[in-house]
Amino acid sequence: MGSDSDWRVMSDASQALTDFGIAHEVEVVSAHRTPDKLLTYGREARARGLKVIIAGAGGAAHLPGMLASVTALPVIGVPVPLATLDGLDSLLSIVQMPAGIPVATVSIGGAKNAGLLAARILGASDPAVADRVEAYARDLEGQVEQKNRRLKESL
Repeated sequence: MGSDSDWRVMSDASQALTDFGIAHEVEVVSAHRTPDKLLTYGREARARGLKVIIAGAGGAAHLPGMLASVTALPVIGVPVPLATLDGLDSLLSIVQMPAGIPVATVSIGGAKNAGLLAARILGASDPAVADRVEAYARDLEGQVEQKNRRLKESL
C-alpha cells in the first residue's frame, strides 16, 4: 500500500487471504516517496516467490500501475478513498492504464474483492486454493438462501 493509513482499507485483502490460508506479506511502498523501493520491490517480487500483487493507493494512485510496469506478475489495484473526491480520483488513476500495462481494478475500497480475486488467480494453478474458493462460493449461496428464508418468514 502507498501509506500505512491505507491499512484501514487494505486489511480486508489481508484478512481474505488469511481466511483462504494464503501466505502473504504486507508492505508500505510509495510510488512518489520511495520510488527506488517501489522499483526494487516490483522487479524482485517474482523471484521472491510472489504470484500476485495487490496494490492499494489513494489520490494520484500511481502505485498499482508503476508496479505493473516493472513486473510480469498480475497486479490488482485497490482505489483507496481519501477525504477529497471519495476515491474517484484513485479509481480513475488505476483503471486508466495505457495499453500494454494492465492492472485489474476493483471497486473503491474493494480490498476484500482484491483478496478474493487474488485467491481465484492462485486457484487457477493450485487445486487446494480452488477448492477453498468453491467452498466459499457455496457458503455465500447458502447465506443468500438463509436471508431469503428469513425475509419471507418476516412478511
